[in-house]
Formats: sequence, structure tokens, C-alpha cells
Amino acid sequence: MMRKPALIISIILVVISIDLVAQQAKKPNILFIAVDDLKPIMACYGNKLIKTPNIDRLAKMGTMFSNNYCQQSVCGPTRASLMTGMRPDHTKVWDLKTQMRDVNPDIVTLPQYLITQGYNTIGTGKIFHPSSAIKRIDPVSWNLPYMEPEPSDYANGLGKPANGQYQKPENRAMFLVKKERVKRDDDDEIPTSIKGPSIENYDVPDHAYDDGVITLKAKDQMIRMHKDQKPFFLAVGYHKPHLPFVAPKKYWDLYNRADMPLASFTEHASNAPEIAYHKSGELRNYTDIPAFAMFNEPGNHIRLKTEKQLELIHGYYAAVSYLDAQVGILLNTLDSLGTLNNTIIVLWGDHGWHLGDHDLWEKHTNLEQATRAPLIIAAPGMKPGPTTSLSEHLDIFPTICDLAAVPVPKHLQGKSLKPVMQNKKAAVNKFAMSQYPRKLSKAEMTRKNYTSNAIMGYSMRTDKYRFTIWMNDFTSNAAFSESKVYATELYDYVADPQEKHNVIDEKAYTKVAMEMRKEMIDFFKSQEIKK
Repeated sequence: MMRKPALIISIILVVISIDLVAQQAKKPNILFIAVDDLKPIMACYGNKLIKTPNIDRLAKMGTMFSNNYCQQSVCGPTRASLMTGMRPDHTKVWDLKTQMRDVNPDIVTLPQYLITQGYNTIGTGKIFHPSSAIKRIDPVSWNLPYMEPEPSDYANGLGKPANGQYQKPENRAMFLVKKERVKRDDDDEIPTSIKGPSIENYDVPDHAYDDGVITLKAKDQMIRMHKDQKPFFLAVGYHKPHLPFVAPKKYWDLYNRADMPLASFTEHASNAPEIAYHKSGELRNYTDIPAFAMFNEPGNHIRLKTEKQLELIHGYYAAVSYLDAQVGILLNTLDSLGTLNNTIIVLWGDHGWHLGDHDLWEKHTNLEQATRAPLIIAAPGMKPGPTTSLSEHLDIFPTICDLAAVPVPKHLQGKSLKPVMQNKKAAVNKFAMSQYPRKLSKAEMTRKNYTSNAIMGYSMRTDKYRFTIWMNDFTSNAAFSESKVYATELYDYVADPQEKHNVIDEKAYTKVAMEMRKEMIDFFKSQEIKK
């Protein structure tokens, strides 16, 4: 009679043991949050005005990388690089027209690789830039059907926003008549659709717009996948705060326009080459901008009137708070499922954004405000806290593999950031690399006796300096030639955090300039394809 309870206890212990082994064997789920045009402006990054409680909550759960940089500050190239763990000169995506698999048919993306490691992969929203991926989503990256918004998903029977953006009746009406696409020689991001106004403030629920619908789809999918035996990689790609700055009224109401922080330095850096700047062509395409901009000033300037600057900054802040609310829904869903602290959560912005500094708007430069981008990673067993160690978007692919305990592909050009997550003072990168292409005018080609108008600027960011070298008819997989150097820049962020002075020719910086130039040439040699 005494043996029966003992037998039952033994059986229970065996079942518990088997269950524990199964739990330990199962790989962690991964929530991968991509955000379009989000600069590191959230409260956790030091902004005391913006309201981002949910992203701040995630930062307290994980590692906030305060010195993280993208590989190229425009959507298509930076996303192709991040998703494949390879630099733009390898993916050969430097613009918004090249499809990644046209030039690299066998390249492997992060979710595509995770399928081979036992993961279900599924996405919704903007993960790849549409022009860079087959059918806008790169179908081979997902083994579950990609989740696309349907007209019936939108609040109050509104249907899909006009032009993918607008719900306000007067803005929707603009697209009832066919319009010609604006074409300009100074356009920094060739528009793929007709543009309307740069902002919309409308009293509607969150799911009147795409990002609210994307959140609800992701939430439902998380609940469905929660009980699956296979781990999941769920990619959620948000459109805001990309232009136009569209958000429900309640997020605009969080701020007073008079409190919006105008950029304190709105000129080009002294001694800086003009090629480092642009004419804010993407912003100029929006219908309400020309009335507030100057088009006749020589050089790369826009000179927006103060009232429009304040409105745009207000709109950007509102769009970030709208995005933050969506992140909160995802975190709350994981919490309600009991898996919040047992899921790898990665949030990244694809690049930074100029909000009037250097008289610049948008991205499209090698400067700090365009290349520095947010990255927050929370993972089971990792102690939370911020780090100032340098990181690159290139590092995200290997880091996720390392955290998920799957083999890190040897061909990846980034490094796992897990050592930094374990020790916030550790460093895996000596520098971070960004690049941006430009085109010379015919007159400038003639002046320089160049046969090609192609210029590529490579920018090396250390913990203190940024060294940028602009090269003619060159990419880093070719042999470096001094004859191809068009211009150089050097900024000291300790003495000059706003990039007011290019000190490349100052005697006090001769040694630094020589050292960083050598470091850059060594980097080129490491990338060179041997024939």
C-alpha cells in the first residue's frame, strides 16, 4: 500500500523532468520589430520631451545600444544589409531601384536561415524595402503566409488609407484625380507614389492607419503561434515615423507645438565638401512644402520657414508616440501569454533622420543624425542595461543566432553582440562603417577630369571621431587608389558634437587624420575581392 504513492510520485517526477528537458530544448521565440525612419530620440535615449513609455520599458528589459550605426542611411540598402548580415558593397543594393536577388540570387536572409534551424518565420508590414525584394516581401524568407492588411481591417469602415497614408476626407480627395508624379534632378529618394501633404492629424482609432492594423495582425498571430511546438520568428515592420507624419489626433495632443525643439545648428560645417549634403528632395515632394521652402539659394539648402519646421517636428514626435503605442500592444500580448521574459525581442530603426540640423531633412547622408540608429535587444538570461559600445546593423543577424543558440553562419560580415549584452563595458567593434552614394554634375566631372559621375562616401565612426572619404568610381571590393579620392572629412565629437567643423586640414588633427585614413584603407583591403 505504501508503494503506490511512491510510484505515483516517481511518475510525476519523470513527467516533470521530461517537460523541463523539452522546455530547455525548445529554442526561444523571436519578436523582430523594424521601424522606418526612427532615430534614437526616445526617452530612454535621453530625450525628456518625447513620450515613449513602451520602448522605454523594452530598454529597461534589455540592452540599449546607444552608439549603433546603420550601413547606409536609406531604406532599401540598409534593410538589405541588415537582413543578410552583409555590407551594401556585397549586396550591391545602394539605391531604391535594385532588387536584392537580381544581383545576389543565392543570398541568405536572417528569417530564411532560421527556417533551416527549425523556426517558423512570418512577417507583416515593412521589413524589406518593397523595391529591394521579390514581390515586396522576399517570399523565400517566410515559411508561413505573409500577413497583408485587407480593406476590412481598418477602423470605422474607412478602408485602406488613400495612397497608403491618408484618411482625412480632404486628403483622400486629392487622390481621386490622377496626378503626375513630381520629378526633380535634386530628388534624394525617387518617389514610388504620388505625394500628398507632409502631415495628417485626424481623430481616428489607431487601426485607421496601417501600423495599427499591422499590430492587431501581429497580436493575433502571436496568440495563435504561442502553443506551437516549433519556435517562431515574427517580424513586425512599422511605417511610422516615415513621412508623411500621419498619426491619430490623440498622439498630436500629447505635445505643444511651441515646445518643439528646433535644431540649434542649421548651417553646413565649415570646410565641409558640398557633396556631404543634399537638397532635402524627398521632403520637397510633399505638396505643402514648396510654400515654406527656398528653392533659389545656391548649394544644398531648403531653408524651411520656422512655422513649418515646428509642424514637422511636432508631426515626427506624434508619429513616434503612435509607433510606441503599437510596441506596447506587442509587449502586453507577450506578457499576457506569460512569455515576455522568455522571448528574444529586437527593436531597430533602419537609420536616423535629420530634423533641420545642417539645414537638412530626411536621411541620405553620412552624418551622425542620419547614420546613428536605435537598437534595443532583450533576451532570456541577459542582464539589462545600456551600453556605449559601438555596434552596427550588420551585427543583428549574428547576434540573434548567438542568442537563439543556433550556429552563426561564417560568411556574415557582422559580429555577435552577445558579449556586450553580458558585459556592457565589453567591445566587439573598433569602429562602425556607413556609406552613401552621390552623383556629380557634368560641370564637376569636367573640372575634375572624371569619366564617371559616381561618388561613394565611406564613413568610419569611432568612439570619438568620424572620418569620411568620398571616392570617385569606386566601391570597397576594388583596390584603393589615391587618384580616386574626391574629398575627405573629419569630425571630433568630443569637441564638436554638432559637426560644425570639418577639421581634416587642421594641424592639431594631422596625426588623427593619418591614423584614420590608414584604418580606412586597411578596411578597404579587407573587403577587396582578390582576382
